[in-house]
Amino acid sequence: MSEYPAVARRMWRQLEPVHALLYFAPEAFEEAAALGFDTGSRWPSYFAWRTAPLGAAGPELVAATFYSFSPRMIARYVPAIWSTAAPGKILDARLRAVDRILTGLLRSGRVSDGQVAEAARLARQAAENASMAARPLAAANRDLPWPDAPHLALWHAITVLREHRGDGHLAALLTHDLEPCEALVSFAAIGAAPKSDFKGRGWSSQEWSAAHDRLAARGWIAPDGSPTDRAREGRDEVERMTDRLAAGPWRALGRSRAERLAQLLNPLLGTISEAGLLPRHGTLGIGAVKVAYP
Repeated sequence: MSEYPAVARRMWRQLEPVHALLYFAPEAFEEAAALGFDTGSRWPSYFAWRTAPLGAAGPELVAATFYSFSPRMIARYVPAIWSTAAPGKILDARLRAVDRILTGLLRSGRVSDGQVAEAARLARQAAENASMAARPLAAANRDLPWPDAPHLALWHAITVLREHRGDGHLAALLTHDLEPCEALVSFAAIGAAPKSDFKGRGWSSQEWSAAHDRLAARGWIAPDGSPTDRAREGRDEVERMTDRLAAGPWRALGRSRAERLAQLLNPLLGTISEAGLLPRHGTLGIGAVKVAYP
């Protein structure tokens, strides 16, 4: 079996916290507020930041590419976000936010300018070698101009790789016949993230219950509400397929250079953790989903 699915999983754990800063750091909310977005909730800016590479997308396209969000919830924000600011202005503000966030974190001195530049080169090589077939969010981000500043190029490459993996994850969910709400119910059932963490995705209690009942009928959930072996095996298969589909960029980069990138990112990850910018419990299950590889 190829070693690169395991490399892809490790690199996901390294890259995701860097990308996710955009959705939680105060500098990002300040830039969003300056554009005119309501920052009382994180969702208006979340949909703006993440959707803008697609252009002025409509609610059906966003629901298709975001998958696990209720289409009804998405319609509350899309296309209204484009009335607040055009995609181009949002993308400019996105880079300003990332510049402010990373500049502040890099002042810790744990990562030198040379190390940031090296990490940016490695991450870009991986991103440029990622296949964009059936990867709409990854492709939309890679279509954007590459920033000149190394810390911004690093974040941009990480974003392309993050969305590349995410697009592949949706393919894995579809292959295993997990509809959007079912994907969340099954994820919560195996303990990867509590049900309460998914409130923001906009599904009603009736929709959640209906998805629960469909999974129970398929043998994924026992009468007492606990996950069955079939559920655990099914979710493990989803993760393994996601890793396989995410392996291409890392195979192209090579194991030693991927390991070097991970090494270069470690100090930044420590700074992010100490800054407390990200929630302790996320909906991705980075710390909870365990997939063993030989």
